[in-house]
Amino acid sequence: MKHLILLAAKSAWNRRLTLGLALAAVALSITLLLGVERIRHDAREGFAMSVSGADLVIGARTSPVQLMLYAVFRIGEATNNIRWQSYRAIAENPAVAWAIPLSLGDSHRGFPVLGATSAYFEHFHYGEAQALAFSSGKRFDGVFDAVLGAEVAQRLGYRLGDKIVLSHGMGDEGLAEHGDKPFTVVGVLARTGTPVDRTIHVNLEAITAIHLDWQGGAPLPGFSIPGQYVQKFDLTPKEITAALIGLKSRAAVFKIQRHVNEYAGEPLLAVLPGVALDELWQVVGVAERTLLAVSSMVVAVGLAGLIAVILASLNERRRELAILRSVGARPEDVFLLLTIEGLFVTVLGSLLGVALLSILTAVVGPLLQAHYGLVIHTRFVSLAELKLLGIVVIVGLLASLAPGYRAYRLSLADGLSPRI
Repeated sequence: MKHLILLAAKSAWNRRLTLGLALAAVALSITLLLGVERIRHDAREGFAMSVSGADLVIGARTSPVQLMLYAVFRIGEATNNIRWQSYRAIAENPAVAWAIPLSLGDSHRGFPVLGATSAYFEHFHYGEAQALAFSSGKRFDGVFDAVLGAEVAQRLGYRLGDKIVLSHGMGDEGLAEHGDKPFTVVGVLARTGTPVDRTIHVNLEAITAIHLDWQGGAPLPGFSIPGQYVQKFDLTPKEITAALIGLKSRAAVFKIQRHVNEYAGEPLLAVLPGVALDELWQVVGVAERTLLAVSSMVVAVGLAGLIAVILASLNERRRELAILRSVGARPEDVFLLLTIEGLFVTVLGSLLGVALLSILTAVVGPLLQAHYGLVIHTRFVSLAELKLLGIVVIVGLLASLAPGYRAYRLSLADGLSPRI
């Protein structure tokens, strides 16, 4: 067997140009397959890491997926708000340990603005119960203080002390601005790899303050309240968008969920983040499986190209194989020689594909995190990726049996006879 492996390697080297192209096709297809698997795995992990420690997410009655999208991922808009009195009634329930009110609806240069209380920095966690940390500055204290997510600060180039103006509504252009009440950047959060990085955080009272002289989504004509006078008004919000709830005992989660869902004051919805995230992932699971199927087809095409190259070279190698037979090689040896050659290219292509993926992850990973908030972990190969590689190698071995069997059928007389 050892001499056959050495002979297969030398034969492959003599045809390194054609086999090199097939090797490149296999390596690139493996990179695509493992890249899709890595993005799928890390994206799902990133979804699950977006909020940690909250037992319930509460909002106006809608679908659980929609509630999670706007309350946690800042995607879309709420169909309705929660009255402040309803939120306080739930937050003061004896079973509730802490509550974080969330107010959404404004933005700054395309980034969402989140109004919250100081409890947000104390109780909001992500990942494996990791607390928010500051890369610079501190949490908001004044009405017009702003704390930026890491991506906001990086992409817009803001530093501590800079002034920013919020816009009414979500979007990039054509929005009315709260230009008479600018905010001061007092803190920048450390990167989390979650929607927090793409969010501007302000005091919950600030959301009320900037809308004191607004009505029906537009500023009142001829009427303006300067920022230095807003604290003379009651800045307690009348409504909020959603709330995160932490319980003293997780055993009470279904009881509180039922209490919220049956709340008599207004139609509300309480969802368990983990359950809602599973439903959300089922929605995008179709696209996930489609990408995996497409990348698998690319691998199949790459392996088919490899086998086609080996089969096409058999006519040119008939005399070579015949000489091997004439010096004592058995038909089984010829069969193993061609099979080993195909398996060798498949294994080497897989290793090159893994190496290329590792390089791309190290180079492109930070760009994906900065521009899309998608955290791709740098690693050599995971267990799931190793299973895919095993399947590819097995399929490559089975596919390599075809040229091996074809060579096995070539007779010594066919290889030595002159062709007319």
